[in-house]
Amino acid sequence: MILTDIDRLGVEARNLPALNTALAWLKDAARRPPQDGRVELDGSRVFAIVQTYTTKDPAAPLKFEAHRKYADIQFILAGRERCGWAPLNALAATTHYDEAKDIVFGEVKPESHALLPLAPGHAAVFFPSDAHAPGLAWGTPDTVRKIVIKIAAGLLA
Repeated sequence: MILTDIDRLGVEARNLPALNTALAWLKDAARRPPQDGRVELDGSRVFAIVQTYTTKDPAAPLKFEAHRKYADIQFILAGRERCGWAPLNALAATTHYDEAKDIVFGEVKPESHALLPLAPGHAAVFFPSDAHAPGLAWGTPDTVRKIVIKIAAGLLA
């Protein structure tokens, strides 16, 4: 997991060349945000999902997720949220892994996770070895515009 801002992301992840395509597009998108929806950057190998939503009440139970085929770069364009993070081995699955959607949901004990603050310009990178719970309110619920870039895990080796 990497937590940084967009200006440092290239430095923090310099040993991950697959991030170059994503980072170049992300920097341009930060200046001229695209409409909500899916944007192909390199076919199914690297793509972006642009979304707008209201963060969940901080009292709501955390719903962790994990992916096997893709790493996520979650970048905040507007609004603020907190995102839960835990190592994958702390995730107790509550659903079966959905291969078509590349997702499994589960729970993580409170002592085994951290809550990360994400504000405009911040980026968090979650690898297949990470579980995460995005979209949590940072104080009161807020409207968030976010870009999630999916990078095929095979490109990260």
